[in-house]
Amino acid sequence: MTIGTSNAPGARDVGRGPVSRPSGDVAGLGIDPDQLPDGLVVADEHGYVVCFNAAAERITAVPAADALGRRLDKALPLEDLEGRRWWQLTDPYGGLAIRVGQPERNLLLPGGREVLVSARYVRTEPTGPVHRVVVCLRDTEARRRTERSHAELIATVAHELRSPLTSVKGFTATLLAKWERFTDDQKRLMLETVDADADRVTRLIAELLDISRIDSGRLELRRQPVDIGAAVGRHIQAYVAAGLPADRFLLRVEQPLPDLWADPDKVDQVLSNLLENAVRHGEGTVTIDVTPATSPREGEDIGTSVTVSDEGPGIPEESMNRVFTRFWRGSKRGGTGLGLYIVKGIVEAHGGTITVGRAPGGGAEFRFTLPVSTPAYLA
Repeated sequence: MTIGTSNAPGARDVGRGPVSRPSGDVAGLGIDPDQLPDGLVVADEHGYVVCFNAAAERITAVPAADALGRRLDKALPLEDLEGRRWWQLTDPYGGLAIRVGQPERNLLLPGGREVLVSARYVRTEPTGPVHRVVVCLRDTEARRRTERSHAELIATVAHELRSPLTSVKGFTATLLAKWERFTDDQKRLMLETVDADADRVTRLIAELLDISRIDSGRLELRRQPVDIGAAVGRHIQAYVAAGLPADRFLLRVEQPLPDLWADPDKVDQVLSNLLENAVRHGEGTVTIDVTPATSPREGEDIGTSVTVSDEGPGIPEESMNRVFTRFWRGSKRGGTGLGLYIVKGIVEAHGGTITVGRAPGGGAEFRFTLPVSTPAYLA
């Protein structure tokens, strides 16, 4: 713990020797303040700093030796976003005797660095003088990253929704206003476009709901026996029915496979995203290998692995670590950049793992492994 005192009037002597701490301090719980993840600054009843932990040093870039024993307003010269000095505004040692502290807010350190600050006024009696001022400091960088991510999500959604909704509005308004002027073929074409754009909006909304559930840890799984080889086969048949040549796909299933218990709808969603990614962004033959594998879950010996690879240009090495993040796009061929983020969330919700690498043919290779997750009553 970084603790010391000052020769200033009303304060203790400067030093780093053992100092008796007040009752209720974190040290009373056997916790070293330097182990706390947030910055901790404590001032005594006279307003002199008696505790300045390691996180406070990191956040403020002020050495503890320079802060200890100084007046709180000098050791921690905070200003609000309008440039007003925070300690003069709040006056922790004066003012109303019923105040208990200050809620968390954004304040500025010298140089304009923004931090999150909250304060607690410790009194020995409910309306007595302030005995300690305890200040908590937090870096705003993590929160700003989250806010930027949310802003990017909103901007992406707004952009992706604008195009199909404009199309739907335009065609329906045209049909309503000039129905008799169009031939049946023209009407059919416009209605088919409206239907396709409505499906696009529905898919985007479904992706947003999935992201919300993944981020909040509320993604529900309804586990059932899943024949994953047959599931892959159904997706391939759908692509062939849509016009792709059958020889574009190669499915290899190694038998015997362990009995897999998973959410069939969520597994279909994973397979759909990975196959669409290979077809849209890759080239050549799309190879899908379904094999037994070591289970990623502790306590299970075996799991099921699915590898999807193509023969396209692959993913640049510098992008490998960003593939499963939001808004990553492998090319400019459409998409929201949310699919692989959702895939990773679904796989991990099952207790599985997913990786990306380079395929033997030079393209991208995605491999996910799921634990068998056999219910206890069948084990």
